[in-house]
Amino acid sequence: MPDHVVAWLRELGADRVPHPGGTLLVHLVRVRQLLASWGARPELRQAGLCHAFYGTDGFATALLPLARRPELAAVIGAEAEEIVYLYASCDRAASYPGLGDGTASFRDRFTGRVHSPAPQLRRDFAELSAANELDLARTDPAFRARWGAGLLSLFGGFRELLSEPAWRECQAVLGG
Repeated sequence: MPDHVVAWLRELGADRVPHPGGTLLVHLVRVRQLLASWGARPELRQAGLCHAFYGTDGFATALLPLARRPELAAVIGAEAEEIVYLYASCDRAASYPGLGDGTASFRDRFTGRVHSPAPQLRRDFAELSAANELDLARTDPAFRARWGAGLLSLFGGFRELLSEPAWRECQAVLGG
């Protein structure tokens, strides 16, 4: 795990932000580890460690404002930061239903822009989404009971975007 990024996350207070299963920092580290266990490339693992920097549609707490995107890119790389931004910017209600379709519209909740991300970026987004939600489902039985079936259905719609290890984990964690 990149110690300088974890140290920066601590400086920004991620270790003091409550989150299911501990703190935001603990969650971010677990998401990165889960992605690594699936064989995710380094840029996606870095994005997993930093996916909540700008907040998300489901978690409003942001560690950095969008105006500081270049700062995050300088630390984790431009490609990893692009994944972080895409994940943070996702208007889930507008974007999730057709994400598995190659021409699906993705709505940026910050700008309102609608676009279709490149295939690799859509795969990264789907994989990161699965890792994030699976970590929550593993650590919070009430979350899994409430949202598990819907998440399994959602990720089934993303199936062609997910790696085989990610899909197996979806089935194992959410299917039972």
